[in-house]
Amino acid sequence: MLAEDMHLVRGALVALLAYEEDIEVVAEVDRGDRILAAARASHADVAVLDIALPGMDGLDAARELHEKLPECGVLILTGVGTPGLLKKALDVHVRGFMAKDAPPGRLADGIRRVAEGERVIDSELAIAAMRPAEAPLTPRELDVIGAAADGASVGEIAASLYLAEGTVRNYLSRTTAKLGARSRIDAIRIARESGWI
Repeated sequence: MLAEDMHLVRGALVALLAYEEDIEVVAEVDRGDRILAAARASHADVAVLDIALPGMDGLDAARELHEKLPECGVLILTGVGTPGLLKKALDVHVRGFMAKDAPPGRLADGIRRVAEGERVIDSELAIAAMRPAEAPLTPRELDVIGAAADGASVGEIAASLYLAEGTVRNYLSRTTAKLGARSRIDAIRIARESGWI
């Protein structure tokens, strides 16, 4: 089964896999919270999941599949290979971790190997993940975004770090801008996936 929220990408993947005689796409979903039901209904051997999905991200869906449908192997497709992301994928028992831009033959081979119970990690992603990207944030910005990631309010962050609330808001705004994030939540996601917090 295939979970990808971008219809064009999902369609391209389905079309590419259709050329493989021994691989059949038995289900397609565009939301993470539909993965478990689709995998159960289709009796999928392998779930190929994007990480960034609406409803539930691919890693949370992989954890749910491992707990409730362990016979379905999971192969994650990602555009970014960071140490934190690779570690999280391995922590939720993902069997495959590949780049979205991998050649079609490599993806098909990865699906076959995951179906056989093997672990497949794209070598380029593994190398990239072993070289952690340097955080563009200052130690204080990391403290603030880390506290925000733990669910602390601006007032709580200010009190715990001995800062004014306006200063905390400034740090959060700068952090969001430096990471090119759309929002504070997105900045937290980027920092976590990069292994900085």
